[in-house]
Amino acid sequence: MKNIVFDLGQVVFARDLAKCSEEFVRFFSYVTETPMPQFWIDYDAGASDFDKMIDDLCAYRGADREYARQMVLQSIDKQETIEPTGRLIRDLKSAGYKLYVLSNMSREFIDFLRRTDIYECFDGDVISCEEGVVKPMPRIYDILLERFALDPSETLFIDDRRENVEAAAAKGIGAFLFDKHDREGSCARLREMLL
Repeated sequence: MKNIVFDLGQVVFARDLAKCSEEFVRFFSYVTETPMPQFWIDYDAGASDFDKMIDDLCAYRGADREYARQMVLQSIDKQETIEPTGRLIRDLKSAGYKLYVLSNMSREFIDFLRRTDIYECFDGDVISCEEGVVKPMPRIYDILLERFALDPSETLFIDDRRENVEAAAAKGIGAFLFDKHDREGSCARLREMLL
């Protein structure tokens, strides 16, 4: 392997649930659903802007608009680098791998994440809101391979959603299903494979 491609949510970044109220966790429980609600898919795909997403979220949750807006802004601010993944990324970079991002992510979230220290380790990214297509749609994997001239057989994709990993494998890309409930274990297995 020469190229390692990371999903962002639940693989590189997450909210520390110990720092979140039960109300907050319950409000955003839909992000763990498969599939996610259509309004959130549209937001990740760039087909819906922040204000439209807030309107849709209010309807979905039966929530007050300002309350929903504040909850989403909190959700952005609460994103932290997952420590074992952060250490792995830095070690892979030091070992000479090319590192990329392939993620379903909205404009406001990716603008925040791109300002973090760990993001400087990546050699390039493909973000759904900028492409108008989301994983596991085949086209987004083609964009990744074409943009960075990646050989699928030399590329490993890491994601926490099985359908996204399977779509990568269908393109001939190496695939690793990251266990968001055992991040240390997933990173340890990746270290064994790559370092």
